[in-house]
Amino acid sequence: MSKFEFPPSIKSRPVWGTLEPRPGKHHLMIAEAEGAEAILEIATPDLMAKTHLIFIAKGTDYGPKLEALNPMQFRETPTYGSAVQRIERVLSDAAMGLQLYLTGTEGMMGQVMQAAVTAGIPHTAIQTEHRGSVARRMQCVHCKGITEDVEMDPFQCSHCGLNLFVRDHYSRRIAAYQGVCIDAEDPGNVPAPKGIYE
Repeated sequence: MSKFEFPPSIKSRPVWGTLEPRPGKHHLMIAEAEGAEAILEIATPDLMAKTHLIFIAKGTDYGPKLEALNPMQFRETPTYGSAVQRIERVLSDAAMGLQLYLTGTEGMMGQVMQAAVTAGIPHTAIQTEHRGSVARRMQCVHCKGITEDVEMDPFQCSHCGLNLFVRDHYSRRIAAYQGVCIDAEDPGNVPAPKGIYE
């Protein structure tokens, strides 16, 4: 299952949409893992002829299918970290009117949106569609460390070791959800972990 219906939440929590082809001369598509499915659903020969496609495989095998779409440029990388420099360069060199399509995990989309806004891409030119893992990118509000791919609530901060409650509060500035100490007033009284959406 690569599509997930997120339950209603607080206003700061991002709402992800559904990709659709838009008119324009320049398109940048960034797909992570199962996000490739969303690109495959909207791809047309005309759209792909004007598209720079960056695929972050994360161990999946969608690369050959995406490359077969014949995008103007195609780059496959194993992780987000290995794609960051290319993404930032493409965004900084972007021509007026660039249409940006992001699909994959919340963590990847949030980080690319942050880079896009920094590069001056208007939010109206950015489309998103969540696909794949529902694991979260979490920031400990105590030590400010980031823990990637958090699936359980509560979880232990990978930096300071505190037991953190997974909150729905999302910071667009750092592209991460916020985690707060769950046993601050009663050290050691930590409930059994469960899946974030259980």
